[in-house]
Amino acid sequence: MKLVVQVKLMPDAVQAPALGATLHAVNEAADWVSVVAYERGVPREYELRKHAYAELKARGLGAQAAQHTIKKVRDAYTTLKANIRAGNLGPKGSKRRAKAESKPVAFRPGAAQPYDDRCLSWQYDAQTVSIWTTAGRLKNVRFACSPDALKILRKHRKGESDLIERDGVFYLIAVCDVPEAERYEPSGFLGVDLGITNIATTSTGYRAAGRGLNRHRKRQLDLRRKLQAKGTKSAKRRLKHRARKEQRHAANVNHIVSKQIVTTAERTGAGIALEDLSGIRSRVRLRKDQRTQLHSWSFHQLASFVEYKAKRAGVPLVYVDPAYTSQQCSECSYIDRKNRVGQATFACRSCGALMHADDNASHNIGRKGEAVWIAGRESRVPATP
Repeated sequence: MKLVVQVKLMPDAVQAPALGATLHAVNEAADWVSVVAYERGVPREYELRKHAYAELKARGLGAQAAQHTIKKVRDAYTTLKANIRAGNLGPKGSKRRAKAESKPVAFRPGAAQPYDDRCLSWQYDAQTVSIWTTAGRLKNVRFACSPDALKILRKHRKGESDLIERDGVFYLIAVCDVPEAERYEPSGFLGVDLGITNIATTSTGYRAAGRGLNRHRKRQLDLRRKLQAKGTKSAKRRLKHRARKEQRHAANVNHIVSKQIVTTAERTGAGIALEDLSGIRSRVRLRKDQRTQLHSWSFHQLASFVEYKAKRAGVPLVYVDPAYTSQQCSECSYIDRKNRVGQATFACRSCGALMHADDNASHNIGRKGEAVWIAGRESRVPATP
């Protein structure tokens, strides 16, 4: 299982300008390679090297840095092509898609640059790194991280690490290959209903209310509007200082909720059933005043946190079709749109069962998860000779 560990670099007054100049140089070179690739119809990586490698070396990039810059550009075009094919940039002829296809891919001055073990080495005991720059090799660049992150780095770091600059601070994002725990046979499935009013509701009775997070988002939105309307230098400084604060807060909440879900499943010997909500933003039609709330909903991030924590703990996890989970009675299985009386109330028109709507949906999801697991287990049984 691939995990990424982010560490904060703490360079001194000499090292920091060298790191900044290196990132600016490699991303400026990447912009030039992108123009070459665009003009030549985006050739394959090996062919692109013939047109760009010598120039990159002449610009002062090392051999490995030049190779990684070319690969970074080629990967960016591969990602763009995949997004176009998946329809993420709109249909053919749309303004957004036409704009993306009409110019070369551009790179920010502080965009990530990959480093391999030839141009980056780690000293875990001293918590320092030795890293290549355009000004030469920098040694004893200190980094900071949590004890758990340092333990994972020491045991499982493998492959490339990315150097990025964010708001004047440098970070290294390292790839770690962590072995997955052996999955156990679940005694049942814990259904998880994801939502906006309640972030997550499980079939065991746990409910993570979204009121606090939604209020926090509204406060941040109102503050951003006020500062943007003011437009002064101090307002712009304040906006920059508060950038990504809402995102960090939401990620922290999702980490707490996902840990609670996985810990409960592991303690009870159950598996986890999650709704497959891919594409829900394009399917749902809401009023204009509700769209901000929908597009701020970080259900995908929460699901990914649950998924990787479950893999580390050996907890079985399945995704189920969310169709009718909010309309079907978990007691008698009767389906009717009118069963959902309100946002929080479920009243079955067949058996008269009355319960919280999210609790009802979580039980339905748990049963669907068990059915999916049984079907998958049966498909893995070898055929009788």
